[in-house]
Formats: sequence, C-alpha cells, structure tokens
Amino acid sequence: MELIQTIEQWAWIGWLVLILVFLVIEMLTLDFTFLMLSIGGLAGLGADLLGAPIWLQVIIAAAAGALLILFLRPPLLRRLRRGEDPTPSNVDRLIGLTGTVLSTVGAHSGQVKLVNGDVWTARAERGDLEPGTRILVSRIDGATAIVRTPEPLNPAEEPHL
Repeated sequence: MELIQTIEQWAWIGWLVLILVFLVIEMLTLDFTFLMLSIGGLAGLGADLLGAPIWLQVIIAAAAGALLILFLRPPLLRRLRRGEDPTPSNVDRLIGLTGTVLSTVGAHSGQVKLVNGDVWTARAERGDLEPGTRILVSRIDGATAIVRTPEPLNPAEEPHL
C-alpha cells in the first residue's frame, strides 16, 4: 500500500518526464504524433494536480492523446502540407524521362543516356534493347534505371511507315 501512495505522491514528476520525452521525440520525427501524446500527458498531469487517482490519470491521458491523434493531427498535417511543392525531385524526377541506349540493355545490365544528360546503368523491363534505341524510364531501383521502349499514348500517335 505504501508503494502505491508513493507513486501517487510523485506521479507529477513521471508526467513531466513523459511529456519531455514525447516532446524530444516529436522534435526528431516532426509528425505531430508525439506532440499529441505530450498534450495527453499534460491532461494526465492536470488530473494528478486535481487529485485524481493514478488509474484515472492514465485513462485521461490516453483518451486525450488518442482523441487528439484522431481528430486534431489530420487537419494539422493537411494545413502543414498545403504549401508543399508538388514537383517531383531527386530520383522521382527521372521517372518518365526519355533517353537513348548507349550499350545493350538487357535483364541484368546496360547503359543509357537520358535527355537531361545523365548516364545511368540500366536494366530492361522486358527483352533486350540495342544501342541507339529510344527508351523511357519506368522506375529507379537503387542506382539502376529500369527502362522500356516508349509506347505511343494512342493509335493515332503511331508513326506511319
């Protein structure tokens, strides 16, 4: 019985430590999850300062954290990401680029030069592609471009021989 009384007497220190730990984790992740949990911890601390038993403090903190994660976090994330630049960058920017085969591209190796001037090791999605063949980057796998021949968007765009 003495242990429970000691825990209840010093619970406010536990709440403060928990809040600080959640805030530090939030600074590292920047995802608003641990911010919501730290606010839930504040609710638990408030319950402790008002004299609630430890089991009720935990329930209040958990409920407040869960409600904030479910209802406050999504609109905050939307508002934060509202001004993001939707332009792809880095490797994502290469997907959809065209280029030319420099050395035969097969299932395991080859080399292509993209229209932006980059030379990449490449693998073909299917079959072999000979030097001089026009290609389209389908995806990037590590440091290798996965390529295929560009297909016309519709039959009207097919070249006439």
